[in-house]
Amino acid sequence: MTSLFTTAAHAETTILALGDSLTAGYNLPAANAFPVRLQQALHDKGHAVKVINGGVSGDTTTGGLARLDWMLAEHPQVALVELGANDALRGLDPARAEANLDQILTRLKKDNIRILLIGMKAPPNLGRDYQTAFDGLYPRLAAKHQVALYPFFLDGVAAQATLLQTDGLHPTAQGVDEIVKRILPAVEPLLPAAPSSTQAKP
Repeated sequence: MTSLFTTAAHAETTILALGDSLTAGYNLPAANAFPVRLQQALHDKGHAVKVINGGVSGDTTTGGLARLDWMLAEHPQVALVELGANDALRGLDPARAEANLDQILTRLKKDNIRILLIGMKAPPNLGRDYQTAFDGLYPRLAAKHQVALYPFFLDGVAAQATLLQTDGLHPTAQGVDEIVKRILPAVEPLLPAAPSSTQAKP
């Protein structure tokens, strides 16, 4: 008879991808959205995961904080927090974004959720002072909460015309795959070890 029990190593890990349009998959087929492509890449590496698309286009850190409790109803064990791009695009106070993200991280840690904080960068047209304040909030929060930091979600994609949609802001499907490839080594340490390829015998 085939074994009927499932070990902890084989249990599915739920990952919440909490973000804005970059996470949601703006202007892309659903199958090409970041959470879907990340889930597939993790499956390919032997990880039993479900990645929840918690991206809402146009969301700021204030919006992400407002809907956090609703998203936690999915009981994730891991959270990828990608918020702040819209705060910067609107020129909102970096101190407010930092305070919102601080509350988000505090809430996630209260539930013992493993966290990857994903940084963004302010547009250069907002000036050096704004850039310094905004770009620096992510490493400050990562250090304060002792969580993993992926410095820039669009690493390797920003300013690459072939990987961006015509708006110059959102990744194409190929851009999403590049993001997934680069972020994967930061996500994997938050997961249980992938199960051995040795299958249970009858």
